[in-house]
Amino acid sequence: MSLWRGPAPLVLASKSAARRAVLEAAGFPLDLVPAQVDERTIERGLPEGAGPDDVARLLAQAKALAVSAQIGPERYVIGADQVLAVGGTLFHKAPDRAAAKAQLQRLQGRTHALHSGLALVQGENVLFETVETARLTMRPLSEAAIEAYLDAAGPGILGSVGCYQLESLGVHLFERIEGDHFTILGLPLLPLLGALRREGVLS
Repeated sequence: MSLWRGPAPLVLASKSAARRAVLEAAGFPLDLVPAQVDERTIERGLPEGAGPDDVARLLAQAKALAVSAQIGPERYVIGADQVLAVGGTLFHKAPDRAAAKAQLQRLQGRTHALHSGLALVQGENVLFETVETARLTMRPLSEAAIEAYLDAAGPGILGSVGCYQLESLGVHLFERIEGDHFTILGLPLLPLLGALRREGVLS
């Protein structure tokens, strides 16, 4: 029996397979409606001094609000976004293998932060939002090790901001991880569950 008490399935404003798997494993009936927003334009519009956590929060909010406007005011919509940062430098998804290799060369031997933003929206109302952060230290990697990883992992890594899926072959890249597993997957699940319970739509 489902613990979900909402009038219709939860809506995920994303095409992320990892986020979908997290929510389905937690027993949610789910509709997927990927958000159509220009992420780089939103980033450029942020006030001076905005940090990577602000970027993640506002992108998550924008995605949820865009989908909510598309499907109607009665549905509960989750928007999520993940920003990878080293110091003040933000990283984005690599467009091809050469860019993925260059990105891994910059990340190897260093600690980076994953900021996972989440927004729960109904209609035009932001009911809840949060940003959770995990810190991951990549082991030193030779060029040969990076090439071997890229060969093994395949083109799927282009769908991840860090060019890795930690739940898969990407785990081989790391020597230390600090943070919640769901945050690393891009969906801070425990804060979301608490928000849905407060809304009365989750047992």
